[in-house]
Amino acid sequence: MSNCPKCNKPVYFAERKTSLGKDWHSACLRCEKCNKTLTPGGHSEHDQKPYCNQPCYSALFGPGGCGRGGAQSYVYNK
Repeated sequence: MSNCPKCNKPVYFAERKTSLGKDWHSACLRCEKCNKTLTPGGHSEHDQKPYCNQPCYSALFGPGGCGRGGAQSYVYNK
């Protein structure tokens, strides 16, 4: 049994979500920026932390400038 990377508590088989090569509690697998609940395989990661694809990951780490994949209205300070 492994520990959740977010809360560092044991993850039991019935409650685990496997993503980014680790086992998470379903409540702990959330976007680091907006705290939205994520599904395994439906998100991106940066520095071993999960982010939702739109708008957080594209606004924080995507290319800047005009027309960056529909996330141009979201501007986050790093």
